[in-house]
Amino acid sequence: MTIRQPSSDSTSQFSNHLKSFRIRTGLSQSELATRAGITRQAVSSIESNLYLPTTAVALRLASVLSCRVEDLFCLVPTEDILKGTLVGHFPQTETRTQPIRVKVSTVGKRTIVRPVSELGEQLSFTVPADGYVVETRSGKSGSTVRVKLSRDRQTIQQDISVAGCDPAIFLAGEHLRRQKDRTSVVGWTMGSTAALHALQRGEVHVAGLHLLDPVTGESNMPFLRRSLEGSRHEVVTFATWEEGFLVRPGNPKSIRTAADLSDPTITLVNREEGSGARLLLDQRLRAAALAPTQVLGYGHITSTHFEVARAIAERRADVGIGIRSAAQLFDLDFVPLQAARYDLVVPKAYLKSHPTLAHLFETLASRRFRDELNALGGYDTSETGKVHALRGG
Repeated sequence: MTIRQPSSDSTSQFSNHLKSFRIRTGLSQSELATRAGITRQAVSSIESNLYLPTTAVALRLASVLSCRVEDLFCLVPTEDILKGTLVGHFPQTETRTQPIRVKVSTVGKRTIVRPVSELGEQLSFTVPADGYVVETRSGKSGSTVRVKLSRDRQTIQQDISVAGCDPAIFLAGEHLRRQKDRTSVVGWTMGSTAALHALQRGEVHVAGLHLLDPVTGESNMPFLRRSLEGSRHEVVTFATWEEGFLVRPGNPKSIRTAADLSDPTITLVNREEGSGARLLLDQRLRAAALAPTQVLGYGHITSTHFEVARAIAERRADVGIGIRSAAQLFDLDFVPLQAARYDLVVPKAYLKSHPTLAHLFETLASRRFRDELNALGGYDTSETGKVHALRGG
């Protein structure tokens, strides 16, 4: 008979119920040993977790006790704990005794941890957590936190983190998962400038932006050439969309241009500074010789196209800048102002090192995804997947 001495790691993972089954059956150690064909000392050592039984011994013990081997011995999953950098802030409603749900991503050589609550009111209830915070020193953005993972590390490392304001990025992730990988695409909603800054800080894999240059009429590239080293990044078109005024059905305030926003009976809902929508609004206000202080509601800020649309649909505002698809979703009217290209920016190093990132861009160019994006309304996918050269300068 051979009995293996366990390592210190295996004993912490090994669940042993031999003693409880033996006592429940009414057998002494000597009686069990005799029936199983081993020594009493062996039974004592196994019950004390000093030794692990071989497969043959485990089968004989289970036979004598009329149970399954896995009833006597099984491996207990060990907690997988990792350290990461907290980005964002924990919800104020969380208490020290309540687990804090987080998403984890591997961005380059960094491990980024974000509270699931920062995905927003709806996605917080539909996107599963990667783990739960078990220790944090301060809870402030940039601090180190320890996370007990609830998903496999290898699976988490395949996930793609995208900063931007196009909610259809989740749809792209679903197409990617169906066609190629188990990869999840997680979109963190923020304006164009904030998304690019998050990319530069190494907090996300991809940044989405739509910034139309008023001088050249070109989307994104003038801004990116001023901000990035062209040789280190790829710029890929997600889609071209229509931006304009979102107004109530029938446009009861007859809003057509930025000049109409000076009417004191019209209330605006605005986007945050640095967003493409805010940039467009400010450009149109300057062209109309209007100061922000002349527009009621200019300081009323929301963070997404859908929040703008919801505020108007709920009659908390009369108008806001957004995309046509958001207007359609909330049954609002839409006054087009411009077509802007929404591009995705990704470091070339991530395309080489990340296991599934390149597959995302292959998915964007697929006919199935483009057909569904077109069906949402307000999108032009004729350039979806096109790569744009970003030259230094």
